[in-house]
Amino acid sequence: MDLGLKGRKALVTGGTRGIGRAIAERLAREGADLAVCARNGEEVAQTVSALTSMGVQATGASVDVSDGAALQAWIDAAADDLGGLDILVVNVSAMAGTDTDEAWRTAFETDVMGTIHTVRAAQPHLEKSDAGAIVAIGSVAALQYFGGVRAYNTMKAALINHMSNLAHELAPKGLRVNVVSPGTIYFEGGVWHQREQETPEIFKGALGLNPMGRMGTPQEVADATVFLCSPLASFISGTNLLVDGALTQSVQY
Repeated sequence: MDLGLKGRKALVTGGTRGIGRAIAERLAREGADLAVCARNGEEVAQTVSALTSMGVQATGASVDVSDGAALQAWIDAAADDLGGLDILVVNVSAMAGTDTDEAWRTAFETDVMGTIHTVRAAQPHLEKSDAGAIVAIGSVAALQYFGGVRAYNTMKAALINHMSNLAHELAPKGLRVNVVSPGTIYFEGGVWHQREQETPEIFKGALGLNPMGRMGTPQEVADATVFLCSPLASFISGTNLLVDGALTQSVQY
């Protein structure tokens, strides 16, 4: 199926590993040109090289999204390099899994303020597009008790609320805003791979909660995300799409 993304310009934060990398590669397979960022410069360079080899234009930089000024400068430069911006995928998290003051502050600055600053910086460029789309990567941890009291869960809940409000505010400007919330996603080097190696009993417990009997893949999250970025989802805005294999037990209204 042609998603109508050939020649579109996309920016993905946290686009070098796991879900973010899978989203960037899925966009590239659809023919979209890309800008990616992450904190690790070597991983950014490797990702840009891999995307370029797929036949699209790609650019990237080492950026900490909690640094608002650096983030703004990079987004402006990336939009200039690409010749515009049609798609923004916000995929950065501090992954703060503890209940400490430091974890809460770091999660707020990265997950919440990082997202706010990213959208603000990209919005003027996206408003020039005839098919502007924003997708933030959330988590099912925002919707139910998951792993105890953690900054991660609360910040993801705040993210979903913020993006829903943005969808209403930006719809008259032609911009669609959605969230994709993954469940337990397994990939080498990821959280659940680490749990499997370090705390196998926790991994087995989490795996047992999945009604499909398995965890998801970054590619499955990428497929859902890129669909929402595409013109085929032109009348979808303000949604929170769960990609969790029916893991979430709450009823979605």
